[in-house]
Amino acid sequence: MKESLKKSLRELRLSGMADTLDVRLSEAKGNSLDHGEFLELALGDEFSVRKQRLFERRLKSACFRDQKRLDEFDWAFNPSIKKSQMHDLAACRFVREYKDVLLIGPPGVGKSHLAQAIGFHAIQQGFVVLYRSIFDLVQDFMQDETFSGDDKVDAKYLRPDLLIIDDMGMKQLPKRSGEYLFEVIMRRYEKRSTLMTSNRPIEEWGKLLQDVPSATAILDRFLHHAEIVAIKGKSYRLKDRALVRTKTDE
Repeated sequence: MKESLKKSLRELRLSGMADTLDVRLSEAKGNSLDHGEFLELALGDEFSVRKQRLFERRLKSACFRDQKRLDEFDWAFNPSIKKSQMHDLAACRFVREYKDVLLIGPPGVGKSHLAQAIGFHAIQQGFVVLYRSIFDLVQDFMQDETFSGDDKVDAKYLRPDLLIIDDMGMKQLPKRSGEYLFEVIMRRYEKRSTLMTSNRPIEEWGKLLQDVPSATAILDRFLHHAEIVAIKGKSYRLKDRALVRTKTDE
């Protein structure tokens, strides 16, 4: 392939096609492909590269704490978690239908792993995802009010097809947290999907947020179309500590 042609393709931002064009030209010659067949293959290479780059950008912008997948999950450790139910959530029908999900259970049972895995599979299906802990969300809104107040944070939380809010109930939140969370839930209600994880019963959210009215309003909207998944069992983190102690005793 001539350098001038390669340069033209790159100037047109067709690097995927440029990278494989020599191979496609040889393939076309060796298999007597017509012009249409050759062009289809070359364009297919470009589309594949662009799709992969888009996936990588969305994966990075999701801000996952850890990159998790369902096939990495230890289903045997906590049998109360239904594998079929998690795979159904990962198929993202609830995202297409603008419904919500609540994963609720004690610390360490795998809620964050499952939430991030569902988010990963959502990105694979072309959805925009944002993962934030409840503490990150509150901090983002507090900083926005302090420094700019230009609704950039609102846009950040309203744009994603799937917003994952993790760690609800880890500890009591600052004042006005209920207002911030209510703003997000209210404006996403029946327009986008939200997945939350919590290690505290929903009856205690008013105390956690220090705002019972806001908590009631949040739950009224969030739970209206939500699938609630209650997870029971032992902590994976405590399991790892137990293994360390056992090895030490040996």
